[in-house]
Amino acid sequence: MESSSSGTTCSTIQTSSGSEENLMEQRKRKRMLSNRESARRSRMKKQKLLDDLTAQVNKLKKENNEIVTSVSITTQHYLTVEAENSVLRAQLDELNHRLQSLNDIIDFLDNNNNNNGMCSNPLAGLECDDDFFVNSMSYMMMNQPLMAS
Repeated sequence: MESSSSGTTCSTIQTSSGSEENLMEQRKRKRMLSNRESARRSRMKKQKLLDDLTAQVNKLKKENNEIVTSVSITTQHYLTVEAENSVLRAQLDELNHRLQSLNDIIDFLDNNNNNNGMCSNPLAGLECDDDFFVNSMSYMMMNQPLMAS
């Protein structure tokens, strides 16, 4: 009997051990499936992040190109306006110089008329020939270069 009772005990231990192995095997499979699913979700999350970052890079490149184009156009306009300002400053200087020359001529003529035909230079002691002065100034003004507006 001992042998039959120890045979039953051994069989029960083996059956219990077999069901524990099955349980452990099921847990192992369940854990593997869970890990696979987790890895799949992780890959999908990484792919979505990569796609989002790629889209953002493309958007930023487009914005950068628009900014570069805008800066280029603005720089060109600035250079055009700066060139126009330079021409206008040169014309202003020329016109101021002409105005000063004309004012000097008017002052000279006014002084000459106030001296009753006498030259304003006291060292000369001679009468001035107004026609000669006016005609020679007219001749010099005709030789002045004309600036395009």
